[in-house]
Amino acid sequence: MSIHEIPGGITAIKGITASGVAAGIKKNKQRDLALIYSATPCTVAGVFTKNRCPASSIQFNKARLRKRQGQAIIANSGNANAATGPRGMEDTKWMARVTAQSLGIPEHLVYVASTGVIGEPLPVEKIQQALPGLTAALSKENGRAAAEAIMTTDKMVKEFAVEGPVGQSRIKIGGITKGSGMVHPNMATMLAFLATDASVDPALLQEGLREVTHRTFNAITVDGDTSTNDLVLLFASGQKGSLINQKGKPYQQFLALLEAACSRLAQMIVQDGEGATKFITVQVIGATHDRAARQIASSIARSNLVKTAFFGQDTNWGRIVAAMGNAGVAINLAKLDITFGKIPLLLKGMHQGKEVEAEVNAYLKNKELMLSVDLHEGAGTATFWTSDLSEDYIRINAAYRS
Repeated sequence: MSIHEIPGGITAIKGITASGVAAGIKKNKQRDLALIYSATPCTVAGVFTKNRCPASSIQFNKARLRKRQGQAIIANSGNANAATGPRGMEDTKWMARVTAQSLGIPEHLVYVASTGVIGEPLPVEKIQQALPGLTAALSKENGRAAAEAIMTTDKMVKEFAVEGPVGQSRIKIGGITKGSGMVHPNMATMLAFLATDASVDPALLQEGLREVTHRTFNAITVDGDTSTNDLVLLFASGQKGSLINQKGKPYQQFLALLEAACSRLAQMIVQDGEGATKFITVQVIGATHDRAARQIASSIARSNLVKTAFFGQDTNWGRIVAAMGNAGVAINLAKLDITFGKIPLLLKGMHQGKEVEAEVNAYLKNKELMLSVDLHEGAGTATFWTSDLSEDYIRINAAYRS
């Protein structure tokens, strides 16, 4: 299947415009209010954080998603509007209402997202003042401004778009995301907004997004923490191609295209991990089944001892074995292979010697690393993406509210 990256991020999709402005929510006067708008109503799918203390925006969007329709997303950074009591929900509802009025669309077609400091009331007056300018700035060229406006501790803007064949048509999927800390499966501290011109049955769109999220946004970890506000929303405008209403070849092609977009956006989050100096792919093969492989890959990827070893460029493979042993999966050490890049350090449970370890030490100086584990027990596979853990992570989070 021929999938190509295209420019434009979320606004690469026909009919999608975006904007981002500085409303004064953040102390640093950077962009902090984003708007994404579709010229026509879209079919909507969503996946949400499993944190048991969800923000009002999560509860609000879950209820709104029941109708599977949407036309706009209003999002702010700098304030999570979480743990703010009844006022928090009222402010979320207010954001949807005033955005709908500004756009001239029905209120039930507006979704709301917030990210930032927990426990502080939302500065609605600042949002009210910024909204006219935010609406007026909607354009195809301002997708990047929207991506900037949802950033918190992020260092890099994250936007990506792809195009590929789906049935007899060329379909596009584009998106923006934010996240660099409090990143862990079950929805990390991230917002991800995606759009496509494909026409997909609402139930299949939801099922497909959930499946792809499991392999992408839920296969990354930076520090093992999740937050209260995390979500993925996908708008499908139906502008191109025939309706996909069954799990045939066009549906599989669409999933492949969606996974290409989500994988790249998820990887950007890890590459931008707070204080990160390494981007690490953890690949587990040869497990009895995929679930077992995922448990092992996750355990390795979120181990602080493994992550600090990568930061120190230390070939401490014992930490990897220990992390595997914490995964709750039976492992036969006599069959175990551990490979760094293309360098096998452990074969059938046997260390390959100091010379090989020296090769691995040299390999660990690279910024992008591959760790492969083969259990030789079956056909189960899984891939996780993680980062190393540095002193800068502590510095960034110690001063987060400063």
